[in-house]
Amino acid sequence: MSEPSAPAIQRPLLWLVLLAAAGTFALTMGMRQSMGLFLNTLNTSTGLGIGSISLAFAFGQLWWGLTQPFAGIVADRIGAGRVLFVGVLLVALGTALTPFMHTTPGLIFAIGVLAAGGAGMAGPSVLMAATTRLIEPAKRGMATGIVNAGGSFGQFLFAPIAQGLTVAVGWVAAMQAMAVMVLLALPAAWVLRGNARHLAVSGARPQTTREAIRAALADPSYRLLCAGFFVCGFHVAFIATHLPGVVAACQLPPSIGAWSLAVVGLFNIVGSFAMGWAIGYQGGRWRMKSLLSLVYATRGVAVLIFLLAPKTEFTMLVFAAVIGFTFLSTVPPTAGLVAKFFGPTNMATLFGIVMLAHQLGGFLGAYFGGKAFEWTGSYDAIWIADILLAFGAALVHLPIKEARPALRPQAA
Repeated sequence: MSEPSAPAIQRPLLWLVLLAAAGTFALTMGMRQSMGLFLNTLNTSTGLGIGSISLAFAFGQLWWGLTQPFAGIVADRIGAGRVLFVGVLLVALGTALTPFMHTTPGLIFAIGVLAAGGAGMAGPSVLMAATTRLIEPAKRGMATGIVNAGGSFGQFLFAPIAQGLTVAVGWVAAMQAMAVMVLLALPAAWVLRGNARHLAVSGARPQTTREAIRAALADPSYRLLCAGFFVCGFHVAFIATHLPGVVAACQLPPSIGAWSLAVVGLFNIVGSFAMGWAIGYQGGRWRMKSLLSLVYATRGVAVLIFLLAPKTEFTMLVFAAVIGFTFLSTVPPTAGLVAKFFGPTNMATLFGIVMLAHQLGGFLGAYFGGKAFEWTGSYDAIWIADILLAFGAALVHLPIKEARPALRPQAA
């Protein structure tokens, strides 16, 4: 597969780029976010215990983040197409092998290494960077919102499909069918091929990967951005992995678990579009760091109300809707701040590091969600941690210096 670097993009191709990036994110994210529906089934099939299976899911959260900086480095150097192609194949392979794994190491390998690693290679760091590279700056805010909404649509679509297939043909055949569906993302690798080296400032020596990482890590605003995204990962992984378990603990029908995940995905689409519009409105009327603080504060209030409210089917679906609106709407402004601070040349690498922080939080959210339930028979302790972390993240973003007196060396 050739990896030419197209210096410009015509408007008809704009929608092809968005379809490829959003479609890929829909398939990989939809698969990952629906795996929580199989947690209890895997426990029944293997007898390993919720804690051990949660470890496999938690490792997947961590590995998904660990792969993204390295996938970003490769994408920045040789192009996004090859990275996406291999990533999609690994997601399909890991998903197909999962039903045949009956030990904790086996589940870690299938779910945590293959499927999660592949999803990391075909994940937001590479997809957002490719979209930023191929789309003019004025349209990037809405474009990243559309790509992010693709992941949300995938969750909305995959959760009821997974539940329906499980009822119709059994959970093993359901996972096999979902693995085949992921392969529909392979053509996107050709559409999104290329790298961003041609976007370096004319006449300037391109910044090396090591120099870009060193400059980013020395920036306090970048470190605060990583800290906030760590909290986002904790929330997202806990809810995606354990929301069906929360539904079961509340003695509600299993179908509510699937529909809750679907509602999270549906309202995440709304949140992603709204965030993309807010970023791009009147050339960026609202600062992205302020939008991030608002999202995290809203999330904390929502969890607090849910914790105090009676646990009915209506309450669960309303909570899923509110959480969905804030679920991944953090991604467009976070990616936007990375691009704004450092430009698109090394964005896949630098946003990949931010995603790594996200997944370190995701590892803790997925793992300790299961362990807390084993220790106490309840998810209340994790919900309280969610509330405290959400308000902490809202405060962490306030000191970020979004307005810069001069362009960065790598900014276009």
